[in-house]
Amino acid sequence: MKRLQTKTAQLIAQAFERLDYQKLATIYCDEGGEAFWKDRQEPCRTLGIALAEVLLNRLKSGGRSLYVGAGVAEIPMLFMEALDVERHVEAYNLRVPEVTVVNQACKGLPLRISASDACSARGSYDHLWIVSVLNDPEQYPNVSALSYGRANPVTFNPTAFLEERTKIMAVVEACLKKLALPALVSTSVEEIPWMTDWYDRNRIRYVVEEDDYPTAIVEDPVCLIRVGEK
Repeated sequence: MKRLQTKTAQLIAQAFERLDYQKLATIYCDEGGEAFWKDRQEPCRTLGIALAEVLLNRLKSGGRSLYVGAGVAEIPMLFMEALDVERHVEAYNLRVPEVTVVNQACKGLPLRISASDACSARGSYDHLWIVSVLNDPEQYPNVSALSYGRANPVTFNPTAFLEERTKIMAVVEACLKKLALPALVSTSVEEIPWMTDWYDRNRIRYVVEEDDYPTAIVEDPVCLIRVGEK
């Protein structure tokens, strides 16, 4: 199994050291944010590196990757792709404060996240990263509550849920149609149904791999889906 280059691991550590955790505390938490990051900073780096090394052994050099909702947790994967595999990487995140913090920490390093909608990305990609995006409790509170088993049947708003579902399906359509098959999709276990529904409706073959991989911030395990293999 291939490992990250020493220089890449050092640059990842450097980026995590440069992050403004005071600002991240207010972005991620209403209260207790400093304690949250004190607890999650090192696991975010180490688990991120472990997952980056999984992808290092799966992605081909010279390919193209699209990252949707990329932030702090994606730093190791983005560095690995740009440096160790020399791939073209485009990363997007609509949460502007987080984008600002990450880009400042990575100034002068081979990573920049765009504070815009990934659906507007052009071209085709053989790797799509979309993790903990479609069940985001801030963007899609009703879908999130249902997905994680927190929906209250007395107060649940089915009309709002349908509106959120329509938006999510539009995001899925916009992103998955950019895949250059065969492709690899990295997503959270909770988001698998959105992916497989699109593949089924478009009659595209896929394999959801059995293994999943832990993450440190929202703690949604990540899985890999092989799409369009003959």
